Amino acid sequence: MSEPMGPDVSYFDYNATAPIRPEALAAVVEAMQSVGNAASMHHPGRQAAHRVDAARRQLANLIGCSPGEIIFTSGATEANNLALRAAFTAGSPLVTSFVEHPAVLETARAVTAGSPEDLVLLPVGGDGLVELEALDQVFAVRNGGVVSLMAANNETGVLTDLRVVAKAAREAGAFVHTDATQIIGRLPVDVAELDVDLLSLSAHKFGGPQGIGALYVRRGSPLPHRPLLVGGGQERGWRAGTLNVAGIIGMGAAAEAAARRLGEEAERVAALRDRLERLVADALPGCRINGRRDQRLPGVASITFPGVPADAVLAAMPDVAASEGSACASGAPTPSHVLLAMGLSREDAESTIRFSLGYATTEAEVEHAAQAIKRAVTQVRAALAEADGPC
Repeated sequence: MSEPMGPDVSYFDYNATAPIRPEALAAVVEAMQSVGNAASMHHPGRQAAHRVDAARRQLANLIGCSPGEIIFTSGATEANNLALRAAFTAGSPLVTSFVEHPAVLETARAVTAGSPEDLVLLPVGGDGLVELEALDQVFAVRNGGVVSLMAANNETGVLTDLRVVAKAAREAGAFVHTDATQIIGRLPVDVAELDVDLLSLSAHKFGGPQGIGALYVRRGSPLPHRPLLVGGGQERGWRAGTLNVAGIIGMGAAAEAAARRLGEEAERVAALRDRLERLVADALPGCRINGRRDQRLPGVASITFPGVPADAVLAAMPDVAASEGSACASGAPTPSHVLLAMGLSREDAESTIRFSLGYATTEAEVEHAAQAIKRAVTQVRAALAEADGPC
C-alpha cells in the first residue's frame, strides 16, 4: 500500500487514525459505484441491505457477538453518547475515570448535569491503571447505575481489566459500558468473556473508513432506547437515518482483515514498538516511557522528553507523524488530562509525545523515526540552551 502521508514521512499516529486497509478501500470504492438505499424494497435496495447484513456479520465475528447486537453509528463518539444516555438514570451512579476519552467524560458530565452527585470519577495510579478497588467503595453505599471504563487508553495504551469491572458491577446491579475504540482490531476481544452490556468502536482505528462506527448492545439488556437522532427508526430504533452503506461495507472488510491477521499483527507491532523505545532510550538518556509497560496495547509508546516541549520536537521532525496527545483534543490550551491524572507535572505532560504504530508500520519506519527523534530533541535542546545563554 502507499504511504499515508507521502514516501518521506513515517506515520506513527495510528491511535488518531489508521491508514485504510487495502481490503476496506476496495470495498468502499466498489460500494460507492453501486446504488441502493438499504431500506428500499426494490432489487438495488435489497442488494444494499444484503451487503450491510454481511458487514454486520463480519464485525460481529471480530468482537464475538451476534449480528443482531450491532448498531451502526457515525463513530465511537456517537456510540458513547448513545450508550451512556441509555444506561444512566438520575439518582444512580455513573462511574467512569479521570483518564477517559472526552467522548465519554463530556457525555458523562452532560447526562449528569442535573444530578452532578451521580458522577463518580475513579483515580489512576502513576502507571496509568485505573484504581478498580475504588469501585467497591462506590458500590458499598450505592447500587445500580452504569460503569463506563475504556478497554485501552488512547494516550498510553494501558489496558483495563474489564472482567474485574464487570464482576463488581454485576454484584451491584449496574450496567457495564466500555469504549473499546483503541483495542478493537489490535488485540482479541470477546464481549461474552468481558461480560459487558455496551461496547463502542470506530472503524478508522483498525483500518476502516472514517465516519462509521458501531455500538454493541447486549441482547436481553433492559436498556431503554434514547436515540440522539429520531426519524425513520432504523437500527431497531436506536439510530434513525439512511445507513452509510459504503462506510459499513468498508468497516466490515476491515474487520474481516483484522480478524484474519490479529495474532500476527499484534506480535509484530509489539516488537516494533519495543524496538522504537529501546532506540530512543539509548539515544536520549533521561527520556521516560509512561504507563504500565506489561499491560498495554502492542503499538503505543508515550515518551516524555524532560524539559523539551513536545510541540517544538514535532515541528523539528516533519518527516515523522506523531502526536502530543489525543487528536480529538488537539489545540486544547491545557496539557493531557490523562498524563496529569497519572501524576506528571504540567511541564512533563507538555514534553510528552505519543507514538502509535499499527498493521502497516515497517522496521524501516522505526529506524527512520528513532533517528529523527534523536535529531529533533537534540536540536530543540540546543536551541533552548542558546536562548537561555548570555546575551
